Amino acid sequence: MLRILDARTGEPVPAAPARRGLTRIEAHASGLDPTDLRVLLTADLLVRALELGGTPVWTILTAPHRLAELRTAATALAIRPFEDGRDLASGLGDAQAIHVVAGDGGPVPGPGPVASVAPVVWTGEPGPPAADGTRSRATPADSGAGRDTVPGVPPGAPPTPPRLPLPDLLADPAALRLALLSVPRGEPVHLDRAGLDRAAQRLTHWRRAVAAWARRPSRPVPEEVRVRLRAAWEDDLDLPAVLEVLRDVESAPGVPDGARFETYVYADRLLALDLPRDLGALA
Repeated sequence: MLRILDARTGEPVPAAPARRGLTRIEAHASGLDPTDLRVLLTADLLVRALELGGTPVWTILTAPHRLAELRTAATALAIRPFEDGRDLASGLGDAQAIHVVAGDGGPVPGPGPVASVAPVVWTGEPGPPAADGTRSRATPADSGAGRDTVPGVPPGAPPTPPRLPLPDLLADPAALRLALLSVPRGEPVHLDRAGLDRAAQRLTHWRRAVAAWARRPSRPVPEEVRVRLRAAWEDDLDLPAVLEVLRDVESAPGVPDGARFETYVYADRLLALDLPRDLGALA
């Protein structure tokens, strides 16, 4: 059974107390930045995990600003569509609601467990100047005595991390998704270009491996591997542990290539990294 850490109480709770009962996932985004995308990604993972367990899910997005742009970015990140929270119908009966919010998202309307998501911080080189001609302020590591103040920022103001425009982050959306999945949702994600490049390289490697394994006779997912995968994602959506299982399966002696293939395809129903993308690409 999938359990999540409820930010209201600090205790783990079942994500769907009534098995196969309708569960409503409500994602609360405040704007359009990588942290908002991580909120939607966490909601998407909840939906996929519950559906893998046979629970029907209804997903809702509440976003007061830049809703259309947020939906476009979410689609690029392989996040399934959400219904508009403004169209929330009243006839939902006793459907359980799970709210997914950023860690500083403020009060959550309505009852139900709250899945809190830590922020995403860009720690690499800042992006180009904003529309008003200012730049993001330097990080504490980049600041120093004697440096000029940043235009548009009052002297003595606390430093804030540099920013990279969202379109640049989404240049390789699958790599960004993998980078976000690699960190527990309760911990901040620190992104830079090197980290995104490593995620892209890992994806390329896995996709080529899956394409090669697909040419071997199919074998079922080993039962112990299936148990490890489900135990990982049912433990508060521990996606880093899911990725660790995949790394173990790739190198484990005695696992037939056909079983490696089926394992990666099975896990990709949750990860949505398009791991079988290169099927047929190898000669």
